[in-house]
Amino acid sequence: MTVTSAMPTAKERPRRTRTKRASSRPALKLSQLLPSHIDLREPLKAVLVCEDCKTWVPVTGMQSKVQKLVPHHIGKADEADAIRCRSSNRRIEWDMTIPEWRQALADAVTEASSRQGTTVLPKAFSPQTDRTLRARVERTLAGRVADWDAVLLRVAATDKNRRAMPAGDVPTESPAVPLTTLHPKRSER
Repeated sequence: MTVTSAMPTAKERPRRTRTKRASSRPALKLSQLLPSHIDLREPLKAVLVCEDCKTWVPVTGMQSKVQKLVPHHIGKADEADAIRCRSSNRRIEWDMTIPEWRQALADAVTEASSRQGTTVLPKAFSPQTDRTLRARVERTLAGRVADWDAVLLRVAATDKNRRAMPAGDVPTESPAVPLTTLHPKRSER
């Protein structure tokens, strides 16, 4: 595609914050943030985690008098409504130097690496449980068929007894009601 004088071209945008406005919220102090939530490896492209929406946000105005968080939205792109974060244009107070930040980050890494996870102890088994578990592992299809064959006679006898009619009362009629009570009447006082 050829470029003609009639086609508009994008104008280079200024590399500074366009608005003089700042958030009415108090300035965000770097010393109040976790060292792992600040990235000052490239000081002119500083980035930190927004307190409100927990996203990484660049800091603008690094070479000017006032440094602020870039205006940003809370929701994810193309998923949620574009709602401006309350910390947009929030001023940053530099109460920590880059060497201090590096030292704090190194201390945090050292502390985190020295932590030890707890050892997961196996559950204590009783001898009976251990025997049961070993028997389950050792069972085969032939062993299960043999066990079922051994129990089959008792199952058949139980089913036969269950189908038998009780002597005396007929199931369609109600069973005989006892005429005497189990508990004698209590005298009322």
